[in-house]
Amino acid sequence: MAKCIGSNTLQIVPYECPPIQNITCSNGKTPVLVYDEYQCCQHYQCDCECKGWGDRHYSTFDGLSYKYHGNCSYYLMKEITPRDDLEIYIDNMHCDPLEDPSCPQSLNVNYGAEHIKLSYFILNGQPDLKAFTNEVSQKLPYWKQGVKVISTGTNLVLEILRLNVVVKFGRTGFSINLPYKYFGGNTQGHCGTCTNSQGDDCWQSGGTVSEGCAKIADGWLLEKDKGCKPGGEPPSKPPCSASPVCELLKSSVFAECHSRISPDNYYKGCVSDSCHVHNGANAVECSSLATYAAACSDVGVCIHWRNHTDLCASDCPSGKIYKPCGPAYQPTCEDSDPGMDFTTEGCFCPAGMKLFSRESKICVKNCGCLDPNGTPREFNETFEYQCQNCVCDESTKTVICKPKTCPPTILPRCMGPDYVLVNKTDPSNPCCVVHVCQCQIHACPDINMNCDVGFKPNITVPEGKCCPVLSCVPKRVCVLNDVEYQPGSSAPGQKCENCFCSSNSSSGGLMEIKCEKQQCEKTCRKGFKYVKTNSDDCCGTCVQTQCVFVVNGTETLLKGETWSPPENKCESKTCVKNGETFTITNKQIICPAFQESNCKNDTIQTAANGCCKICVEKEKACRLFNRTTPINHNGCQSELNMPSCEGSCDTFTKYSEAAAAMEHSCSCCKERRASNRTVTLACEDGTHVQFTYVHVEECGCGHTECTTPAALHVRRKRRFTLQ
Repeated sequence: MAKCIGSNTLQIVPYECPPIQNITCSNGKTPVLVYDEYQCCQHYQCDCECKGWGDRHYSTFDGLSYKYHGNCSYYLMKEITPRDDLEIYIDNMHCDPLEDPSCPQSLNVNYGAEHIKLSYFILNGQPDLKAFTNEVSQKLPYWKQGVKVISTGTNLVLEILRLNVVVKFGRTGFSINLPYKYFGGNTQGHCGTCTNSQGDDCWQSGGTVSEGCAKIADGWLLEKDKGCKPGGEPPSKPPCSASPVCELLKSSVFAECHSRISPDNYYKGCVSDSCHVHNGANAVECSSLATYAAACSDVGVCIHWRNHTDLCASDCPSGKIYKPCGPAYQPTCEDSDPGMDFTTEGCFCPAGMKLFSRESKICVKNCGCLDPNGTPREFNETFEYQCQNCVCDESTKTVICKPKTCPPTILPRCMGPDYVLVNKTDPSNPCCVVHVCQCQIHACPDINMNCDVGFKPNITVPEGKCCPVLSCVPKRVCVLNDVEYQPGSSAPGQKCENCFCSSNSSSGGLMEIKCEKQQCEKTCRKGFKYVKTNSDDCCGTCVQTQCVFVVNGTETLLKGETWSPPENKCESKTCVKNGETFTITNKQIICPAFQESNCKNDTIQTAANGCCKICVEKEKACRLFNRTTPINHNGCQSELNMPSCEGSCDTFTKYSEAAAAMEHSCSCCKERRASNRTVTLACEDGTHVQFTYVHVEECGCGHTECTTPAALHVRRKRRFTLQ
């Protein structure tokens, strides 16, 4: 190396490079060899990579993992000492209404005067990625001011060429790769300090170091979000059974990468997401696997893992295939600028094909042109487009079209005033026209659409004619006196005829009306008689002539006739005629009280009514009498038919030889059987009370004590009743 020793003199002295020391990167990346400031000697450095995935799992530039929920905008990295004018921040949002997780909505890169936003959103039910510069949507790929942005289908990739900065953002999360030689020890924010030491990653904006990055994460809010609700580390939840997808991280699928990068932090993140995020989005659960696979790809280990699970399967569009480690900058027919020399997962053209252009996203085998429909065409290929003959011109690499040439046509001669000559598309050659005679319908005369009853108008155009003509065709109806009748319906006819519209056609095309002589129903039910009272009527009617009732079958009675059931002569039915109406009246005979003991022997018989019993009564015998008796109790009263006992009984006095004295025998007429009955009495104040009395049911002579000598000579009459 040259050394200035004064007097404008340079001295060349040997420069001995120190031995290269192996180092270990705290973030698991492979160390890279870089030259010193003199571009002479090499040494190892650890480039910095910050990642975020799933339900806000973070890994800092130096590989420190932590979890933080916040739904605002936060700086991921800022320069402590501004040198390259670079800062990156993220916009988070709620992504699960049942929980409180946060998901990245967009990632923003400010570099110099450029502001680039990488956004992920749902468009018409499908996920989509877009890039914006200064809030203007850009067609990808985008390349301006040394910044390039491309899309792989699953990720947006931003590269700052001068600084070798690579930023990825997509469905599964984000990653930021910074070279240590430009940013070592000069970053702050959620992504940490880029010092290859995890001890100072939880750097606060004031320059102090915290024990946990989640505790100081709110300190990196953007100024516009200072009033945002504070976030924090999510509360611990009880353990659960993790999804089988998470077990792939520790399985043989990723075994080749285990020795290079530990899957532990990614496994913990996957378990947490599968247990506690319930929005049904597969990207949240699969993001831990995708992020670990991307980290493995960065150290040269490509893992084909998506074909081991249906849950995280790729969904490339038709014509493209999924690759876990495809070129970030896919080859195209128009490649002239240097591409990105790293890999990423995404949707790529099949082997042997390349993109026609960045904008078309169409894979072709051979380069050529795109026709106006966006279909690839090979050089010198000819095709037809909108009645033009086109060719893919190799010299200009564009499509050149010329109108098709049509053959000459013969003008026909139109016959009749209602035909005119018009141009129409040639059926055999749709790009050309022919001249034909066409009917001019508006020149035709008006048509009278009136038809007779039972007919409907039918418009037809005779063959070889232009104007339509009217014909009246019969309907499937009958017509009588200008009235239409549907088949099966009744129709008027002659007296004593039943007429209906049949399904048979008449000579005029209409349906035929058929009539039959009316048949009279002369059979009447029991008690009625068929009578034709009016000679002008077609049929008579059934007129009632007897009373009709039902007792074990239908019975009839003539007017004034009475009927009683054989087993009960106390009931009777009598036929009564009121005007023209016959009715049955029912009668029930109530017999007076009857006591056989009051009758003389062999005198009991049935009365003339066939219901009650009668007899020749014993003279002055003790018997039951019915009397109407007034009842008065506490001012409440009523009248009752109250039975009583009246009549004479045997009483005698005679000398007894055995007793040597007079023997007396006395008996009286009294009740033998009685019962208590209750009646309702009406009171003067309008109320009613219940009253109970003794009701005599049977009378007879009963022995009693003789009290006076007069009893020897007088037979006393006794009467018993209840007062």
